[in-house]
Amino acid sequence: MKNKYIDLIEQSFEFPQEEFKVIENELYFNNVPLMEIIEQYGTPLRISFLPKISRQIQRAKRLFNVAMAKVDYEGNYYYCYCTKSSHFSFVMETALKNDIHLETSSAFDVNLIDALHEQGLINKERYIICNGFKKELYIENIAGLINNGWVNTIPILDNMAELDVLSKYIRQPCKLGIRIAAEEEPKFDFYTSRLGIRYSDIIPFYENKIANDERYSLKMLHFFINTGIRDNSYYWNELAKCVSVYCNLKKICPDLDSLNIGGGFPIKNSMSFTYDYEYMAEEIIAQIKSICMQNGVPEPNIFSEFGSFTVGESGAVIYQILGQKQQNDRERWYMIDSSFMTTLPDTWAIKQRFILLPINNWNHEYHRVFLGGLTCDSQDYYNAESHANAIFLPQLNPQDETPQYIGFFHTGAYQESIGGYGGLQHCLQPGPKHIIIDVDDETGDYSTKLFSKEQTYKSMLKILGY
Repeated sequence: MKNKYIDLIEQSFEFPQEEFKVIENELYFNNVPLMEIIEQYGTPLRISFLPKISRQIQRAKRLFNVAMAKVDYEGNYYYCYCTKSSHFSFVMETALKNDIHLETSSAFDVNLIDALHEQGLINKERYIICNGFKKELYIENIAGLINNGWVNTIPILDNMAELDVLSKYIRQPCKLGIRIAAEEEPKFDFYTSRLGIRYSDIIPFYENKIANDERYSLKMLHFFINTGIRDNSYYWNELAKCVSVYCNLKKICPDLDSLNIGGGFPIKNSMSFTYDYEYMAEEIIAQIKSICMQNGVPEPNIFSEFGSFTVGESGAVIYQILGQKQQNDRERWYMIDSSFMTTLPDTWAIKQRFILLPINNWNHEYHRVFLGGLTCDSQDYYNAESHANAIFLPQLNPQDETPQYIGFFHTGAYQESIGGYGGLQHCLQPGPKHIIIDVDDETGDYSTKLFSKEQTYKSMLKILGY
């Protein structure tokens, strides 16, 4: 009878997978033996696997460049990384090695770019796409970049009033973009996105405020929908409307030459994840070209802003199971040595699901469990995988000398910033150690580096004023 955990996974999914395999009942993540990492650093532990960042960037570049070649697309493709997904220096340094451009969201993002420039990691020719509803400090910082020779900095106007504020600070010729206020999907709480300028206002705004101002050239139209790039009628309908607006605007605005399709390539969040990236890239490019041909305008350069896609699959968080609690006939709890609310806040805030796998004991029999965090909050738990509406993990054996360890994978986007990395944590649970893993391209050997130690009580008390 096949009732071991490894039997469950092999019968339920295609396994092994690209980033997961099991050797002698222990899990390897991108060929890194995780039990060795645990033995060296302990748990709870946050991991950033740097090679995955470059692989994702090169993958998307290849997809779009091949798609363009297939239809003889005249424009170029530019890959932008959304800094808000993860601002860490090691993420930025790794991403920038792949000849990419950046998308910002706040005033401090601009200070981050200045720091990268001081370190020689970025030059003033890179595209800096400045998004978001902008406070005056953000606009002032953007103008500072432009005035200091960052020739490809493009503030994306989120509302018409931002142009008046920008005009107070601009002293050099300035490229502009306009964000379209896309319609939200039908089941959303409201009809139109709070971000961007309405379709009907864009052409009058350009004619009245931009066309005759010699300081500005409108170069980019920006399009983004909250659900991301999905193969459904909603996405294709919004894309078609956006490209039609681009064509109408291009006919009266010769400077316009770029279409920003935003972000939204999904990442793998379950072992059963499927997504045809090649088809989607090819269909996006083909539809843009087709609509432009119908309107008699040259096809635009394409910009994408991939954040989670860039960094999400590089992350993992590892916990130890401290013990088991049988609370009633059906509910068996495994208690982890940290808190989901602080280390994986998306699981609590928006019910996000990540790939969950045991690190060891794949030859044990399995059973259904609930996972509980250490805080006293009733919401600090994780109880269902998207593919099965349940969690199955190896049974605990009191005779085992080694504890049971589990890992949540593809956690590299947003969790640190949402969870207040390095700051106060719920119930004063300390933030875990954080390590960086890199791989030597020639030998294939991995190396580790401790990025931050586990948070101490002294650092929390200092924040609290003690």
